[in-house]
Amino acid sequence: MPWLQIIFEASTEQITQLEDALPELGAVAVTLEDNADQPLYEPPLGTRPLWQNTRVIGLFETSADMDLVRELLKPQFKDGLPPSRVEILEDQNWEQAWIERFQPMPMGKRLWICPSWREPPEPEAVNVLLDPGLAFGTGTHPTTALCLKWLDAAGLEGKVLIDYGCGSGILAIAACLLGCEKVWAVDNDPQALIACKDNAEKNAVADKIHIASPEVFTRDFIGKADIITANILAGPLQQLAPTLTRLLSLQGHLVLSGILHAQQNAVKQAYETQISFQPSTQCEEWIRLDGQRFK
Repeated sequence: MPWLQIIFEASTEQITQLEDALPELGAVAVTLEDNADQPLYEPPLGTRPLWQNTRVIGLFETSADMDLVRELLKPQFKDGLPPSRVEILEDQNWEQAWIERFQPMPMGKRLWICPSWREPPEPEAVNVLLDPGLAFGTGTHPTTALCLKWLDAAGLEGKVLIDYGCGSGILAIAACLLGCEKVWAVDNDPQALIACKDNAEKNAVADKIHIASPEVFTRDFIGKADIITANILAGPLQQLAPTLTRLLSLQGHLVLSGILHAQQNAVKQAYETQISFQPSTQCEEWIRLDGQRFK
C-alpha cells in the first residue's frame, strides 16, 4: 500500500521536538536526512552529531490527516512550525529494489565483486560472491574499493593476512581467493563476524579464514602477519598503530583506508617510526595508505 510522508525542513533545535512528537501523532517511522550536503565525518564517541539543516521525515498511513498533524504540532513550536510538505510514497518491494541496484563490479585486473544472486560476468575471473547482510562492506564504497584494488595487484600466494575490522569479510574473502594461505578476519562487532562467516562459506573459503575478535592476538602472533588490511577510520587507525605494527612481520605490508585526504598526515605520523609508506592513493575524498614495516 502507499504511504504518506510529511517532510519538515528543520533546524538543529527543532529536530528533537519533531522526533518526539511525530510518533505520538501516529508516525510509524521518523527519518533524519541531510538537507544541505553537509558531511559529518568520524564524530567523537558518545556524541550524536546533527546537520545544521536537517530534513525530518514522518511516515504515516494514508488514512492519517496531515492537516490535523500540523495543527497538533504548532503549539510545541513557539517560533512557528518549521516549513513542511506532504508527499505520497508509493509502496514497492524495497528488498528487490536494493538487489537490482547492487551490480557486479570489477576491482582491478583479476577481481570482481558479484552479488550472489547474479551470474558473474566473467566466470574465469576471481569472483567474490557477496551478501552484505547487516555488516559494512559491499565494495561500493571508495575505501573498500581502494583496498580491493591493492589486493588485486599484490602477490598474495602463500601469504598470511589479517583483515582488522573485517565487516562483511569482503577483503578477507578476496585475499583468500587471490592466493593467501591463511587469513584472520577480525572485528569487535558480533554481527560482522556472523556476516563474514556466512560470506566465507558462500565463497568456499571458510577453511582458510579464521574469524575472531581482537582479543585472539596474544604474544604468539607478534610479527606473524605478512599483510594487514584495516579499512576503518582515521581516529581508530591512529590508536591501533602499536597493535598493527606489532602484528606485522619485518618487510610486511600494511594497507590502511577509511582516511580522508586531510587526515592522511596524522595517520602517517602514528606509523612512521616503523612503516615506510608509498605515495597515497585517492578515490573521491578518501585515501589509501600502504607501506612496509622496516623496523
